[in-house]
Parts: sequence; C-alpha cells; structure tokens
Amino acid sequence: MIFTIITIIFAIILVVLAAISVEQKDIVRSIIFLMAFLFVLSANFIFLGATLVGAIELLVYVGAVSALLVFTMMITGGKEIE
Repeated sequence: MIFTIITIIFAIILVVLAAISVEQKDIVRSIIFLMAFLFVLSANFIFLGATLVGAIELLVYVGAVSALLVFTMMITGGKEIE
C-alpha cells in the first residue's frame, strides 16, 4: 500500500515538473526544472528497484545532457522565448 502511494507521489511530481519545464519562458529556469525532472525520474527508478537504470539515468541524463544544455544556453545567450 505504501509502495503504491509513494509511486503515485513520484508520478505526480514528475508530471508537474515536466509541465513547468515546458511552460517556462526563461531557458535557464526551463533547464533547471528539466534537471529536477530527470533527477526525480532517476530517484523513482531507484525506488522501484531498477538501481542500474536509475544510476545510468543519473549519470547520463542529469549529468551529461544537462551540462550540455547549460553549455548551449551559455553560447546562445539564454534569450527568453516569446
């Protein structure tokens, strides 16, 4: 029972973070919410017992892809989306 409740809480947090990330007009805030989304997704995988998938998610997506997005944002100037 508690396992199901925690999984539902993770799912709600993931949906909210994804929606906020998409709706942000500022690129920096969008990247921050995307990193938070990927971190919570990794925590969800670890909680569900897929430790390897969670660790790979954490290393590859939260680490490498987010760093690449931040670097790209720095190069482009981080303009707001209108």
